[in-house]
Amino acid sequence: MTETDPAEIDAMSFEDALAELEQIVRRLEGGQVKLDEAIQSYERGALLKQHCERKLNEARQRVDRIVVGPDGALSAEPAKLD
Repeated sequence: MTETDPAEIDAMSFEDALAELEQIVRRLEGGQVKLDEAIQSYERGALLKQHCERKLNEARQRVDRIVVGPDGALSAEPAKLD
C-alpha cells in the first residue's frame, strides 16, 4: 500500500480513483489485512472517495446549463440528456 498522498490522488482520473477505492473496499471486507494497513487503507479510501465526489460534482456542473429567467436572474438547471 502506498502512502496517502493527496497530490497524487488529485492527479488521478475518476475511473482510476474509483477502481482503487473498490480494491480497498474488497481488501478491507476480506478482513485479511493487518490493523496498520487497514487504517492506512481506510484513510486513503476516504481521500479517494472525496476525490471521486469532487470529480462527479465537476462533471455535473459542466452538464448543467445556465438559464436566464424572465426577471434576468441567472440560474442553473440540469441539461436534458434524453
